[in-house]
Amino acid sequence: MLFALKKYIGGFLLPLPFMLLLMLAGLLLLWFSRRQKTGKILITAGWLGLVLLSLQPVADALLLTAEKPYDKRYELITPAEVQQQDLRYIVVLGGGFTYNPEWAPSANLISNSLPRVAEGVRLALRYPQATLIFTGGPGANSISSAEVAAEVAQSLGIPAERTLPLVLPKDTEEEAEEVEKIVGNAPFLLVTSASHMTRAKAFFEARGLHPVPAPANQLAITTPLHSWEKTIPSAYYLSHSERVWYEGLGRLWQAVKTSDNDEQE
Repeated sequence: MLFALKKYIGGFLLPLPFMLLLMLAGLLLLWFSRRQKTGKILITAGWLGLVLLSLQPVADALLLTAEKPYDKRYELITPAEVQQQDLRYIVVLGGGFTYNPEWAPSANLISNSLPRVAEGVRLALRYPQATLIFTGGPGANSISSAEVAAEVAQSLGIPAERTLPLVLPKDTEEEAEEVEKIVGNAPFLLVTSASHMTRAKAFFEARGLHPVPAPANQLAITTPLHSWEKTIPSAYYLSHSERVWYEGLGRLWQAVKTSDNDEQE
């Protein structure tokens, strides 16, 4: 119940629904009250917010703050002596998914999930002795996120015996708890989106685990673009703003829970 409530509240606080609610409040004031100026301010603020958050320079400048220091691939952020360790586990965190057995396997991984699994497979080829651990529960589907991810990895050539789906976790905190039962004190590669890595790593380290960051799904664009890509509002770049907004809410919730746990102790 708490998990669903958290998702509903968090969902309405994301940029698109939040700005739409702001504009709805303004429209209601314009139509059904005398507070015309307040209504116009709310509509203007909601419209302007959506426009700005849909522009590439704004969206990616915000997202880059969330992705640092994990805005480069594993090899470029990890010391050589760490890369040369005998790493036995690669943990790939779950994300968005659906399940239609008639689709190509990779089509069932949506949003940030497919880049994470692709990076996990790439690293599994580099570390052939490692087991690929996938996390994530079933949600509203008959099969879990972890099982779908494992199926995709197998379709890309990873033997089934090298994949281990953990089907119980619903969020990152629970993922850390389940992974601990498997890896113990051994160092492991932690694969998740660059924007999510800071928060995810903190959950694992709080349990005394030893994750080695292997970021995937870097989204903030710093390479040259055409002028129209920078100046025309786009749903694609709004999704970049949504990522940093989502992570900000997640880190706030994480800080609140950590504070509560410290007070109880």
